[in-house]
Amino acid sequence: MKKNLLTVGFLSLSLSMSAQALIHVDNGGNFYVGEYALVYNGGGIQTKGNGIIDLHGNLMIVGDATDGIRTYDAAGIGEKTDGRNIIVRINSPLAVDATSYGQLYIDGIPQSNITGIVDREYKTLKHGTYQQVALPFFNKPMASLDSELGKNFTDVRRSQNEILIWDNDNVEADNFSTSNFTLKGTTYYMLGSKDFNSASPLVGDVFTLRGIPFANGVKETMVNAGAEVDFGPTGNMRNSYSEPYNTYLQDAWDAQLVAPGATPYSVPTYGKNIYQYGNPYLVNLDLKFIGRVESGATTDGNNISAIQGIRLDPGGVVSNEAGATWSVNADIISFTNDGFSPIPVGDVDVSIQPMEAIAIKLRNNDPEVGSNRTLNFDGLRRFNPGSRNNSTPYSPTAEKMVGTSTVKQLGVIALDANGKEMSRAYYVVYENGTTGHSSKSTTQAVLGSQNIIGTYEEDAVNGGIDDKVKDAYWLYINEANEKDFFGKAIPLMLYNRDIKSLKFEIRENAELIDKGQHTLSTGIGFYYKDTNGEIKEASQNSIVPVRGDKYSLFYGKATTSLGTDNVVKPSRTRVVYNPSTDGFFVRFDPNWKKADVQVYDMSGKLIISNKNVETGSDYNLKLSKQNSAYIVTALSETGEKFSTKIIR
Repeated sequence: MKKNLLTVGFLSLSLSMSAQALIHVDNGGNFYVGEYALVYNGGGIQTKGNGIIDLHGNLMIVGDATDGIRTYDAAGIGEKTDGRNIIVRINSPLAVDATSYGQLYIDGIPQSNITGIVDREYKTLKHGTYQQVALPFFNKPMASLDSELGKNFTDVRRSQNEILIWDNDNVEADNFSTSNFTLKGTTYYMLGSKDFNSASPLVGDVFTLRGIPFANGVKETMVNAGAEVDFGPTGNMRNSYSEPYNTYLQDAWDAQLVAPGATPYSVPTYGKNIYQYGNPYLVNLDLKFIGRVESGATTDGNNISAIQGIRLDPGGVVSNEAGATWSVNADIISFTNDGFSPIPVGDVDVSIQPMEAIAIKLRNNDPEVGSNRTLNFDGLRRFNPGSRNNSTPYSPTAEKMVGTSTVKQLGVIALDANGKEMSRAYYVVYENGTTGHSSKSTTQAVLGSQNIIGTYEEDAVNGGIDDKVKDAYWLYINEANEKDFFGKAIPLMLYNRDIKSLKFEIRENAELIDKGQHTLSTGIGFYYKDTNGEIKEASQNSIVPVRGDKYSLFYGKATTSLGTDNVVKPSRTRVVYNPSTDGFFVRFDPNWKKADVQVYDMSGKLIISNKNVETGSDYNLKLSKQNSAYIVTALSETGEKFSTKIIR
C-alpha cells in the first residue's frame, strides 16, 4: 500500500479566500490526489487561472447551500469555461477499459453554486453501432461532443451519426438534436458510432469530455414503462418513427417465459417495465442492494421490491441495413423471486462506472407503496467497486460485503489459450428456485445466437436437455430448485474452438467463497462432468482444460442422472420474424459454412428446398402470407441439424 494518501505539489492557498471554498488552487498551483487516495473536503472548491486539481484518486466534497464549485479566470473574477482545471483522470490511459480512475463525489451543494468545469477522461470498449453512455454534465451543449470525440454528429436518423435518447414510457429511442443541451443526469444517450471508436482516440491516449457536474439528490420513480404501448402479437406494431418494436426491443428475462412455438410478445410483460438510465455522477454506482432494506443502521435508501434484473453493460450493439438495432454479450444481474428479499445472481461484481448506462427490469407495474419504486441514486454511490456487508451501514467508503445467505451460484468462464476471458454462463440454485421451463418470471436470462457458451433449459424430472424448448432459447443464467434438482444435470455447451479452458467462480449470496473451496454453507457443492464421463468437484478459482464441447453441471453429486453424454449439441440456428417483409428468415449458427434448408407444410408436403445455402447472411423464407403452420429444417455441411415449427 502507498504510504502517501495525498500528494500536494505546488499548492497555493489564498489566505483571503471566502468560507465558500475550503480548497483553493491559485494560478500556477497543482493539487494532486494520488491513485487510491481519499480526500475529504468539508466545503467548496475553486481554482484560479491555470491552477489544477489533478484527480487520480477520490475527492469527496461535502458542503451546504453556501458552498460552491468554481473555476475562475486568471483575474479571479470571471468564470473560466474552457476546462483543464479540475481533471478526473484514467490511471492507465493505454488500457482500453481501465478499472482505476479518479472519482468526484459532490454532496449538499446546490446546482446553482456549481459552475466550475470538470474534465473527465474517457476511454472504453466500443459498443458497436451506437455507444451507450451517460453524460454527467449539467446543461452541456451536445455540439461540444464533435471536438471532444473527434466526430461530426448530425440529426439524420439511422445514419449512425445521430444522437438518440431513450424514452422509457414509449419504449423508443428519440432523436436528440445536436443543437440541444444535456437533459437530466439520468438520461440514457446513444451516440452514433460510424467512424468513431471509443477505444482509440485520434489524438492522445484518451478522450476528454468537459462540463459542469450534476448536484446530488437525483431520484427516479419507475412506473409505466411501456404500459400504454401495444407491441402487436409479433412485435410488428410501429413506434412514432415507424420502426417495428421487434427490430430493437429486447428482454433477456421474460424471453424464457414463452411457450414453445409462440412469439415472445405473447408474454404480457415482455418488453414492459424496463427503465434505462445513465449514471448521473462521476462516482461508481453499486446496485446490489436496491431490492432490499439492509440491516445496517444507515441504508442506501432503496427498496425496489419488484426488481427482476439489471443489464449492466450493453456488450456489443449491432445494427443492420434496415436500421434494426440490438445488443449482444451484455452483462446481466437477475434477482430471486421467492417471497423474500431479492438476492442478486449473475454478474454481481460489476459496478456502474461514471459515464456508463444501465437498464433495469421490474416484474410488474404495480402502484408505488412508500418508495418501493423510487431509485435513489445518492445511496448507490461508492468509490470502492466492491459491495459492502448487508449489516454494514451505508457510506461511499463502506467495507466489502461478506455474504451469509442461501443463494448458490456457479459461474463457468470460458478462457482462450492465453487465459483471457471470452464469455461466461451461470447456474443458480436456491430453496425456492424454479426447475425447468416456467411461465413465471425467475432469475433466468436468455442468450442470443452469437454467444459461445451457455446452458440449455433442463428436463425438470430427469435432468439433461428439455427437447421441447431447446430450439426456442438457451441461457446465460439458469435457475433450478436446490432440492428437487439435487444431483441432476444442467447441460452446458461450448460453441467456439478457441475455448481452451474453463474457470469456476462460486458465490453464496452473491459473494465469492474462499479460493480452492468446494463446499457451501449447506456442506454441498457444485460438480461438473466432461466428455470423459467422470464427475468432478468444481472449486473456487479452479481452471480445467477443455476436453470437449458438451458438459454437465450439478449441484450435489449425481448418483443416476441424465447428462449430456449422448445428447446431440443443439444448434444456435434460429428462425426469426422479419417485420419489414411480414415474413421469416433463418439466422444460421456462426459455425456453419453451408446449409441445406427445407420447409414442409403441416401435411408433410415439401414446399421449399434449397441446398448449399451460404450461411454468412440471413436466408429469407418465401412463405405464403395466409395463416398456416410450417416445419423448417436446416442441415449444416457437417451434418448438424436444426428443426423448428413456425405459425403465421
